[in-house]
Amino acid sequence: MLQIFRDWTKRYFSDPQMIILGLMLMLGFAIVFLLGTILMPVFASVVIAYLLEGMVAYLQRWKIPRLMAVIIVFLSFLASLFILIIWLFPLLSRQISQLIQQLPSMLIDGQKQLMLLPERYPDFISEAQIKQIFDAISSGLTSLARRLLSLSLASVMGIFAMIVYLILVPFLVFFFLKDKNYILGWIRKLLPDNLDLTTTVWFEVNKQIANYIRGKGWEVLIIWGISYIVFKFMGMEFSLLLSFFVGLSVILPYIGVTVMFLPVALIAYFQWGWGGDMAYALIAYAAIQIFDGNILAPLLLSGVVNLHPVAIIISVLMFGGLWGVWGVFFAIPLATLVNTLIKTWLLKSEKGRGDLTDSG
Repeated sequence: MLQIFRDWTKRYFSDPQMIILGLMLMLGFAIVFLLGTILMPVFASVVIAYLLEGMVAYLQRWKIPRLMAVIIVFLSFLASLFILIIWLFPLLSRQISQLIQQLPSMLIDGQKQLMLLPERYPDFISEAQIKQIFDAISSGLTSLARRLLSLSLASVMGIFAMIVYLILVPFLVFFFLKDKNYILGWIRKLLPDNLDLTTTVWFEVNKQIANYIRGKGWEVLIIWGISYIVFKFMGMEFSLLLSFFVGLSVILPYIGVTVMFLPVALIAYFQWGWGGDMAYALIAYAAIQIFDGNILAPLLLSGVVNLHPVAIIISVLMFGGLWGVWGVFFAIPLATLVNTLIKTWLLKSEKGRGDLTDSG
């Protein structure tokens, strides 16, 4: 048994470059996991700078000096941030407030409809079961109200944190873009010399993740816009709020589509009741998802992140459990990193074993 374990470790862990790569990854994950809360503005700035770097590189290809390209992209980023704060967030918060105000009447209407079920289907459901359902809903809403109250009591700290983010993050983003080469060169001096394998893995992962994020960004915007136009045309309430979350749902393949079906169905039901309008809303939502899954996503993400659905779901659960919302958002890029590492590791190990066989 020990000999088998020794052979296995010698086969897969004898390459110094693999050991260096593994240690660097463990160090990176440890820093994010242990210091994630403290360094969150820095991590957020690095992510935003990484996303904006593609636009800077595009402008540089048009012979624009890097500093000028950074200034143009950074000012565009600030303008987009200003539009979000001044225009989009107030509209979304207004629709959220309207939804909260209408929630009690929706619950009363839903209770009336559910109380009719024991009369129509006495063999399948009883009044006691309906009462248990509403007790659970009431308990959940009470817990939610307490959380909202605790958030409101901590609103001063929340506002302070938001101000820090709004000032600190753009500041860091600008300098990460402007001094990218200097920062990377300084980090490179701290690393070992033999980084051929790490460099190869980084270039492959960087290409995959950059293409994925760019494609997903366009997919979110397009689905959001199409959903808003469709819901608004149908006269559906909370069209901006619903379409916003429908757009975000494409970040999580398979899961997001399923989760967003329930809010769309409930709002359509409480607005129109059982009937043709509700059916049209659900058909429209299904058509949008079919268009996204069969036309838009393959067009934008062709050849990018070829992961099995099971791998995607596992990565969402695992990284979401580790890092919350950020983990969910970056679950697929992180899964791509893991997938590339495993492929490189196996290929390197098989190549090393083949070289040993040939020499023998």
